[in-house]
Amino acid sequence: MYALEGLKVVDLTRFVSGTFCSMQLADHGADVVKIESPIDRGDQLRSWGPFIGDKSYYFITLNKNKRSIALDLRSPEGIEIVKRLIEESDVLVENFRPGLMEKMGLSWPEVHKINPRLVYCSITAYGQTGPFQSKSGFDVSVQGDTGFMDITGFDIPTRVGIGLTDFIGAFYGLVGIYSALLAREKTGEGQHVDSAMMDGMMALLTYQAGHYFATGETPKRTGNRHPQQTPYGTFQTKDGFVIIGAGSQRLWENLCAKVLDRRDLMADPRFLTLKDRNQNHAVLQDEIEKTTREKDTDTWVELLNQGSVPCGKVRTVKEAFELEQTKAREMVVEMEDALRGRIKMLGIPTKLSATPGKIRLMPPLLGEHTDEVLKEIGYAEDKIQALKEFNVVRQYAIP
Repeated sequence: MYALEGLKVVDLTRFVSGTFCSMQLADHGADVVKIESPIDRGDQLRSWGPFIGDKSYYFITLNKNKRSIALDLRSPEGIEIVKRLIEESDVLVENFRPGLMEKMGLSWPEVHKINPRLVYCSITAYGQTGPFQSKSGFDVSVQGDTGFMDITGFDIPTRVGIGLTDFIGAFYGLVGIYSALLAREKTGEGQHVDSAMMDGMMALLTYQAGHYFATGETPKRTGNRHPQQTPYGTFQTKDGFVIIGAGSQRLWENLCAKVLDRRDLMADPRFLTLKDRNQNHAVLQDEIEKTTREKDTDTWVELLNQGSVPCGKVRTVKEAFELEQTKAREMVVEMEDALRGRIKMLGIPTKLSATPGKIRLMPPLLGEHTDEVLKEIGYAEDKIQALKEFNVVRQYAIP
């Protein structure tokens, strides 16, 4: 049994944010039917590298546990099929630009009439309201518009190394979907979830927003250093860098007395309190690095762990995936695929004790489940064949 077993989801998503959101539902047992266009060769991610054979790893990482139906949404018959799916579903996820669902006759008010219980989640860059409503937006533009690039990096504004805004939009969409499903248990009706990548990123500003609200000043880039906690960042060692997070007075004292053997720093009036350390962060960085440069990174990590001071290493992605911790948490899973052989995939991060998620289905071929899905919603074989002849639907079989 899976936590979301029995939940039916219509997936009208492409690119990253929407597909990541619907995959989280699929990973925990929801039946997610991904609707793709046979004319445009499906989700655009299918053409993004890197590739394994001719299959996109970008697509693979965002579409496991889903079924795919290849359907022409420009045709009335195609829209009718979507509506039939909606009638029998619990959730719809879409990430078209505002207005496009309305043009297809699939806006929230229209869909709500078809199935009042359905939860309808829209994930967009800037939301369904406001002057940015019609503005196109990808991750990099939202990182810029929300101030994140301005507070990230050292000398110049820097983009975070993943599509963070896409995933944040997806996560807040999930929060909305779960909340709306819970509310439906009380009211019997679904509702519209409006998740904007920009809103989600603004919500993450937290203490940086607090700095602006309290002082009226915009936060400044601080590189790897925390603007409100010192010492908290990266420090040079004999062979690289060690990460130290002494985020409390007790941890600061542990660092000086138990790890660095630098009780002189504890007694220095420049570093007595957190406020003192924040004001004199550059001097303190130099003082700590006088000591950390004497030993290699692995030695410092061992000493910091013994002293109960939060720490880490700056690892490569390869090193992170090869960690025993990563393996113990099953965050790398090898699966057998009919076309691609054994391939590595990311595991499921949310661990449920009684109803854990599982990789049940490999990422689908475009339209791999068209016939199967159409039969489930009442289409007879001759009707399906007629739809194929008019290029409304396509069925792609594994060779």
